[in-house]
Amino acid sequence: MTSGLRAIVAGPAAGWVADGERYFAERLAGVTDERFAEPSRLTGWTRAHLVAHAARNADALIRLVDWARTGVESPMYADPQARAREIEKGATLPAAQLRAEAADASARLAAAWAALPEKAWSARVRSALGRDIAVSETLWMRAREVWVHGVDLDAGGSFADLPADVVAALLDDATTTLTQRGAPDVLLHPTDHDGGWRLGAADITAGTTVALSAPAHRLLAWVLGREAAPGPDPAPSLPRWL
Repeated sequence: MTSGLRAIVAGPAAGWVADGERYFAERLAGVTDERFAEPSRLTGWTRAHLVAHAARNADALIRLVDWARTGVESPMYADPQARAREIEKGATLPAAQLRAEAADASARLAAAWAALPEKAWSARVRSALGRDIAVSETLWMRAREVWVHGVDLDAGGSFADLPADVVAALLDDATTTLTQRGAPDVLLHPTDHDGGWRLGAADITAGTTVALSAPAHRLLAWVLGREAAPGPDPAPSLPRWL
């Protein structure tokens, strides 16, 4: 991410993207070609699926950036099934080709952002889920993909590696989304962060509310469905985040 782009886009997301892309690339470099077919930490996906997704996600975000730049509608995917088809097709490619495609797509996305005129950063586009968003949100959309899937590669990374502000932003994102999807009442008390998060109504006076306390990165791993809930007591099941 260029310094010029950091100046154009307010907030930390541009830096999160650059650092997250580096994190994903470093974890991927530790995976031999033979291990691409092995399961990742994301249920149902191999490491090849994750790398294919990283490449195709960058392509999809480029389409949104092009939409903002030209004013010509360019959806992330042609139809609701296109994302899954692209990932499944990519997962069958040779590991060397997948590596190259992921690196190339990441570089093209950075170039697309860098070429976007300042006035276009507020242009409205539509996410794959149909949300009306400013194109500047694509920075966060990419940041969360590379940080989370860098851990999902199961190549020596963990959520403890993530910067504290990225963990907090992911908890903001995930708890909001899961609450909208009917998550049960849960209060999250991080032991290493001021304040906390909640899922559902999460009224502390309600007898049915569950409270979990742990470092923020462990709470995040549970909220994202990557690890069991921290603590000895059982926790409720959560909807899928993304």
